[in-house]
Amino acid sequence: MYRLFFKRFLDILVSLFGLILASPILIVVFLILWFQNKGSIFFFQERPGLNQKAFKIIKLKTMTDARDTDGNLLPDNQRITQAGKIIRRLSIDELPQLLNVLRGDMSLIGPRPLLFKYIPLYSQEQLRRHNVRPGITGWAQVNGRNSISWKQKFEYDIYYVDHLSFVLDIKILWLTFIKVIRTEGVNQSDERPMQPFNGNN
Repeated sequence: MYRLFFKRFLDILVSLFGLILASPILIVVFLILWFQNKGSIFFFQERPGLNQKAFKIIKLKTMTDARDTDGNLLPDNQRITQAGKIIRRLSIDELPQLLNVLRGDMSLIGPRPLLFKYIPLYSQEQLRRHNVRPGITGWAQVNGRNSISWKQKFEYDIYYVDHLSFVLDIKILWLTFIKVIRTEGVNQSDERPMQPFNGNN
């Protein structure tokens, strides 16, 4: 019952409340990013959602588009701006994803939506992370996020798929709140950028 109906109801209710509550902060951040990025506030990227269906994730633009001499984007930790560091440390860059939740692309809680290029690299077990809507936060995020290996992240994702419940979702929401307040494991550091997933071998 919760998985089929109430979870979606909770997503809509909390997302609407969250957007209203966060609107004063978002207005200030929008203005900062407008001047910093010369009018570019949002970052859109196609990600696989429920059953690998494509959707465009919405984030605040915290990095420049700086590239190397071959035209490739520089690593994230070399492109993030000073304002972007603060915005990401406080996880404010994730707030626009509440719009993704309202649209039904995402849930508040679920495995984080990664990149399409990773899908061929997953094992059949790891592909099961797409059996539920991706989330703004999830079981892997409150159990280490970027401080744990990809293998561990996927194991946490599959655990969530198999044990999805109201109690687990409330627990994840609470732990997320605590981690954001303490800024624990929220994003990769300058010294330890998140490494791309290169497969299971």
